Amino acid sequence: MEKKVLLILVDGMRPDSIPLCGDEGFEAFFKSGTYCMGAQTTFPPVTLPCHISLFHSVDPGRHGTTTNTYMPQARPVKGIVEVLADVKKTSGFVYTWEQLRDCCTPGNHLEYSWFVRQHTDTISALEHKAAAAAKDIIREYEPDFMFLYLGGADTWGHRKGWMSQEYLAFVKNAWECIQEVLTGLSEKYTVIVTADHGGHDRTHGDDIPEDMTIPVTIHGPDFPSGRQLERCDIRDLAPTIVELMGLEPDEEWEGESVLCRV
Repeated sequence: MEKKVLLILVDGMRPDSIPLCGDEGFEAFFKSGTYCMGAQTTFPPVTLPCHISLFHSVDPGRHGTTTNTYMPQARPVKGIVEVLADVKKTSGFVYTWEQLRDCCTPGNHLEYSWFVRQHTDTISALEHKAAAAAKDIIREYEPDFMFLYLGGADTWGHRKGWMSQEYLAFVKNAWECIQEVLTGLSEKYTVIVTADHGGHDRTHGDDIPEDMTIPVTIHGPDFPSGRQLERCDIRDLAPTIVELMGLEPDEEWEGESVLCRV
């Protein structure tokens, strides 16, 4: 069976928010896959640098983006989308934060893209629209790689504080969106759910566990249920995704596929 990947990222989701979000099903879902609740992101733990590190499997010192303003790479490193495009595999993005367009090279790389600015609707409603859009694209086109971004938890972390009731409510909202997408999902898809960074007080960006620790869970036939990984790095996700599809990682990538650890 042809293997495909759905990557869902919940911006700013701390691992310890999952059991406290008000729905025990989210923690059960995480732990029913191959998972790591102590995975590490890159420094600085800021949204755009972390996303680019995820997609390109190098740290910000290599890709050059250290804030939420994109810096073109002096020595470009291919990302997930470019590696897949080289072998005619298709990719799609559904996102509500415009800067994420820079996670792949402009041009003929993304086959499917859905973007609506985060403040167009209530954040909760917009996240559900994004989930519905991802589900529609998957159902109609079955891209080889699909990325869904959910940004509400980060927004409310900044507004009311990480681990506040408002923040936890949006972790729960993200879980509801994830369930919507997974209902009826083709068995071709391996599902990865993760975060870009955590947070503390009303901010993030420091080299502290609250900001640097992220959760990762992977569900698919290659990943044993209930297997806990001792370690995982955000840079490991790109090599894992391309190996699942039978491809070699780019020679510049610094991460290591977790398939060798399960």
